Formats: sequence, structure tokens, C-alpha cells
Amino acid sequence: MGALRKPFLLLAMLAIGLAAGVELGAGLLVGGGDASAALRDSAADLDVPITVGSAVEEPSGRGIGYLALVDAVAVWTTGLYCLSLVLPDRVQGRVQGVATLVFSIVLIIVAFVALLVSFVELTVMVSLFLAPPFGTLAYLAVWGFFPVGDAALVLGLVLLLKLAWAGLLVAAQPRFLQNKGLVLLALTTLLCTVVLEFLHQLVPVILVSILDDLGALVFAVVAVVWGLVLLIGSIPAIVKAVRVTATASDGGRGGPRRGEDRL
Repeated sequence: MGALRKPFLLLAMLAIGLAAGVELGAGLLVGGGDASAALRDSAADLDVPITVGSAVEEPSGRGIGYLALVDAVAVWTTGLYCLSLVLPDRVQGRVQGVATLVFSIVLIIVAFVALLVSFVELTVMVSLFLAPPFGTLAYLAVWGFFPVGDAALVLGLVLLLKLAWAGLLVAAQPRFLQNKGLVLLALTTLLCTVVLEFLHQLVPVILVSILDDLGALVFAVVAVVWGLVLLIGSIPAIVKAVRVTATASDGGRGGPRRGEDRL
């Protein structure tokens, strides 16, 4: 299959890192526009008089930001491949298991907390929306005017970066296609991005925030699952590293003494 092409691997790391960075910065890129006029129109449609004293801003949503929870696994995995370029196999084998264990635990905790936050917010959204007229107006005032166009642009950029990441990994080493876990991870993050864009286009704009939060909840669950996969996968690596260390330590003492070889 050929040797590992280092420049392509480093470019893949850059691509997935940029994708995760865009997702984390989605709150600054999406939302924030003035939605006061749209709120007045919705109130008029419901025949409820309302005075908007200050500007009502479009929400940024949670869906794009929560994609970073899934992509954190992709960044970590690609980073481990890049780490192999600078660390000897013996050292990497000892460090990788423990580092992955710590990372997976942190990911599970963060994703679980994010899941609870999105679930509570989704419950509040649905409860307000189904309590007309004033509950519905309260929902519209906070979440009713999702910036679908801005979100589509950001998701398009993220999807392009993820496709570049996958392509660069294959260009770096075609044998990556034989790694079922890596292929499944790539399909997962690409599918999550496409699904979120589909949810944004599925319903009228006043309901997009609800589906966006639902998508965020699903992404948090997916991140927890991948965190568990990493957690379970790190255990054999840790056990192997401990055994290698113990063997090397015994070898350094010159092996077992006579009479101890049967113990």
C-alpha cells in the first residue's frame, strides 16, 4: 500500500481541526440578527397585541456546536496518528492507552452534561410552543426565528472540511480504509452534519429551533457512545503497556533467579 504520506496526514489534521473550530465558534457566526419585526408579525397573526420594547435576537442554536462533541473523537484519533510521526512506537504505546482513557472519560462527562442541558431546553421549548397564545409568543420571542441561511453556510463549510479530512486520510494511507472504526467514525460525523442540515430545512422557520435542539440532543448521545467505545478500546492498550513495562523491568534485573522460575 505504500508508506505513510506525512504531508497529507498533517493536512487532514488541519482540516478536521478547522471543522471543529468552526463548530465551536458557531455561536459567533450564526444568529444575533434582529427578529423584532418577525415577532410583531407572528403576534399579529395570533391576534395578540404585543409591544416589543427592545430588539429580539435570532438564536444561534445548539446543533452546530454540539457537532463538535462528535468531531472531538475525529480530532483525537487523527491527532494520535500524527503523534506517531514524532514519538517512537514503544513510547506511544505506553502513552496512548492512558491518554485515550482520560480523554474518553472527559468526553463522556461533557457530552452527558450537554445532553441534560439540551433536553431541559427542548422540554421548555415544546412546553411553551404548545401553550398558546402567551406561551407560544414567549417561545417565538426567544427561539422562533432561527437563521436557517447562516446555519446552512456554516454547515456547508463544515461538511467541505470533513470531506477534505476523509479524502486526505485516504491519500495519506489507503490502508486507513481497512480500519473499520475509522471508517465508521467518518461516516458518523458526515451523517450528523447532513442530518442537521436536513432538520433545518424540514419544518417552517418558527419550528427550526426545536429540531435543532433535538439534533443537538442526538449528537450528545452519539458522543457518549463514541466515548464509551474509546474507553473500552483503551483498556487493552493499558494492559499491554503495563505488561511490557513489567517485562522490561524484570529483564533489567537479569531475569528470575534460580529457584524463582516456577513461582
